[in-house]
Amino acid sequence: MNLERQLDIRRTLFLVASKSGTTLETSSHLAHFWEAVTASGATEPGKHFIAITDPGTPLAELATERHFRRLFENPSDIGGRYSALSLFGLVPAAVMGLDVGLLLDRALAMRAACAATTPPERNWGLELGSALSLAHAAGHDKVTILAPPQITGFSLWAEQLIAESTGKEGKGYIPIGEEPVGKPGVYGDDRLFVLLRLGDEPSQVDMQDEALVAAGLPLLVLEMRNAYDLGAEFFRWEFATAVAAVSLQIDPFDEPNVKESKDNTGSVLAAYEKSGSLPEEAPAASGDGATVYGGRPAASVEQALLAHLGEARPGDYVAIMAYVDPNNANEGALEEFRTAIRDRYRVATTMGFGPRFLHSTGQLHKGGPNTGVFIQVTSEDTVDASIPGKPFTFSVLKRAQAAGDLQSLRSHGRRVIRLHFEGNLDGRLEQLARSLRQAAGSSAP
Repeated sequence: MNLERQLDIRRTLFLVASKSGTTLETSSHLAHFWEAVTASGATEPGKHFIAITDPGTPLAELATERHFRRLFENPSDIGGRYSALSLFGLVPAAVMGLDVGLLLDRALAMRAACAATTPPERNWGLELGSALSLAHAAGHDKVTILAPPQITGFSLWAEQLIAESTGKEGKGYIPIGEEPVGKPGVYGDDRLFVLLRLGDEPSQVDMQDEALVAAGLPLLVLEMRNAYDLGAEFFRWEFATAVAAVSLQIDPFDEPNVKESKDNTGSVLAAYEKSGSLPEEAPAASGDGATVYGGRPAASVEQALLAHLGEARPGDYVAIMAYVDPNNANEGALEEFRTAIRDRYRVATTMGFGPRFLHSTGQLHKGGPNTGVFIQVTSEDTVDASIPGKPFTFSVLKRAQAAGDLQSLRSHGRRVIRLHFEGNLDGRLEQLARSLRQAAGSSAP
């Protein structure tokens, strides 16, 4: 609803992208905005929509039936996380006004450099994949991607690529994207840092590399001329990730655990339709507008959180899974919380907004090594919206997805709690971050 208020619906073009054509979040957003466009008085509502999907999917059929402005059918043999250089990535790039030809030229040059006939020492994809493999074998399985602000979103794309491709059969690389850069002393010895350097102008991220190297932390630097070299990096990282997965003797192209949370969500929603309520459980601790579910009973939320985080061991990572409004205030609060955890326990941290991360790091959470300590963050939504054709709202859907994900994590024996806030976060998360820092200070020698 917050986004809808910012849009002039009569002048908005919606890109509806789903490989399967059945993704629940995508179809729900389509249903909502189709109704909004129709209600705006648009004479040809289909002209406001473009679909990108595999051939013959339900979305493709719907786009034809409703006379969408365009239907782009992508080759079906391209996996979702390997599709940045396919129509799924190129159509939005073209709509944004980017030079798609130049982007593809850079990608083709990298593909040529990764050909089977290229000597290994000049095969840039093989070189990166081998570096990841050797680092993992030496205990550096946390691939920490550092990118300048202009392309910081690349680390989230790489996070999905690495997590879904390698996080299975109890194995995997742990990608760390968009984690604030800290001083060398806050990092454990399980990190491999990969720095993307953009052009000649040093960024704040670039300035950290000397300190990391001086501290003995492994660092790779990938040079980029400008942002169009992202075309090359997309190909390089896809190639390298496949190489790294093969080194672990796993299939980089399947995702056996992603469907679990989807099935659990379906079960939760089916129960909601019958009873009109979502499942609840007894809290482990509560107070000041916050409640902890799971973990050991405690006298306060702070104590419950500290006890849970105390289970983290060297080589573990902490994953924050936030089913909250991804606005700037919440993102800032979560970043402060994440940084406090990293600095206090010297463990790698990941942070993703739900349900988005279910399609990225979710596979790693369930199928990867049992080294994660998970904190699911939920809150009461202040605004909500109906989903046309469904007996539940977007808020109920999100809560059901959180519940389904929690069930899946527990079924795999993962260490997980749910931290719930009444209303919005309202400074409570920052207070917990301060508590963590104070606990660190009081325990220092």
